[in-house]
Amino acid sequence: MEEVPQNQNAKTKNFFKELLKLTLIALFIVVPFRLYIAQPFIVEGASMEPTFETGQYLIVDELTYHFDAPARGSVLIFKYPKDPSKYFIKRVIGLPNEKVVIKNGEVTIINSASPNGFTLNEPYIEFTKKDSGTFTLGPSEYFVMGDNRLGSADSRLWGPVPQANIIGRPVLRFWPFTLLPGNVNEDK
Repeated sequence: MEEVPQNQNAKTKNFFKELLKLTLIALFIVVPFRLYIAQPFIVEGASMEPTFETGQYLIVDELTYHFDAPARGSVLIFKYPKDPSKYFIKRVIGLPNEKVVIKNGEVTIINSASPNGFTLNEPYIEFTKKDSGTFTLGPSEYFVMGDNRLGSADSRLWGPVPQANIIGRPVLRFWPFTLLPGNVNEDK
């Protein structure tokens, strides 16, 4: 019977000790980070074209909107109000307590700062839709629309997104690599 050298036993023990440390680090740092701070998201559908295309892989910041409200023009990931098991990606058009007026595809916002309203400049729109409608938002509601207005089911069809449904914002797109992809702020 061959004897295993003692220094071999020590190497084996050190290996398992380091493996245990790595596992604990993953459990206590990586897993909470993934669950509460950032998560992956894959874009499906044409509603945000040309800004985002099907199959693009995004990392979503889930922390920011716990401390700061979404701005007009920013892109949101949220739970679909009609079925919270589904996640959608759209652009913020209307903020809480505002009125969104769409006339022939042109979006006007009426709020306390602009009681006569102002028209949005939307450079991200490539495919317009000449629809019309008026929507009044409550104190915790956001009006969202896809950048591809012809091919987007959004707040025009199913109403506003409650603040509680907001998951976060995309902070990284892997291909083409982009930090804070799609954000254009229209603060007014």
